[in-house]
Amino acid sequence: MASETSGGGKDNGGAAGAGEGSVRVDAWIWSVRLVKTRSMGAAACKGGHVRVNGVRVKPAYGVRVGDEVRLRHAGGREHVVVVKRVIRKRVGPPVAVECYVDNSPPPPPREAVAPAGVRDRGTGRPTKRDRRDMERLRDMERLRGPEG
Repeated sequence: MASETSGGGKDNGGAAGAGEGSVRVDAWIWSVRLVKTRSMGAAACKGGHVRVNGVRVKPAYGVRVGDEVRLRHAGGREHVVVVKRVIRKRVGPPVAVECYVDNSPPPPPREAVAPAGVRDRGTGRPTKRDRRDMERLRDMERLRGPEG
C-alpha cells in the first residue's frame, strides 16, 4: 500500500510531486517531445545545444518549473520553451504541449519559387555548360531577393 499515489487512481503522466521539484533536462526534453530519443537529448546537452536560463547544461542538470530551456536543432532552428510542468515519462503530443510555453521564433518562410535545376527524367547527367547555367540562374535569384 505504500506505493499508492495520492488518491484518484488516475496517472498524472509521470509528473513530479510537490516534494520532487526537478527532473533531468535530457529526460524532460524527451518526455515533452522536443527530441526523438532520450539519447539524442543527452547528446544535444553534451554538444552544448541545450541551455537552461542562458547557461549550457549537462544531461543530468535538474530542470524546474519556470526555467527557460533553449534547444538548438541541426538545421539552425531553435526551440525556446518555459517549463510549466515537470514530467518524467514520455506523454502524447496533446499532453506534452501543456507542459511548456513555446516562445520559439517563427520559422523562416520557405522559398515560393520552384527549385532551379530540376531536370526531366532520363536526360542524364548535366553537362558542364548546363551546370554553369543552373548556377548562374541560382545566383540571379539570390541577388534579386525574396520580394520580386
